[in-house]
Amino acid sequence: MAEKIKLACIIDDDPIFVFGTKKMMQYTGFCDTFLIFKNGKEALDHLSVILIEKKPIPDIIFLDINMPVMDGWQFLEEITKIDISETLKIFLVTSSETQEDRDKAKKFSAIKNYVVKPITLESLQELLPTI
Repeated sequence: MAEKIKLACIIDDDPIFVFGTKKMMQYTGFCDTFLIFKNGKEALDHLSVILIEKKPIPDIIFLDINMPVMDGWQFLEEITKIDISETLKIFLVTSSETQEDRDKAKKFSAIKNYVVKPITLESLQELLPTI
């Protein structure tokens, strides 16, 4: 089993996905502490302060592409402009299966993997040891 994650961040406007992912992370014993944001703007506002003040960042970020206010792509553009010493570990978790989105994801070094929803217990267990 992978080392336990201290803090996970979920940026997604789907409450069912957020609830299910949290429960699976808790059930598997990978993580018990979460930051939850409903859109990229909420996440950017909170995480940019953490990054600028050099406070501990989340061990993993699950990021949806399609959200209101600020989508996942806009979030990525803005968060990667911040000069930080630690590496962000972002897993794009989306319902989009288009090659265009997959290719776009490859342009961001912070994206560790592209996962098509729904996330399952098996896919979560495959992802987490790579962190």
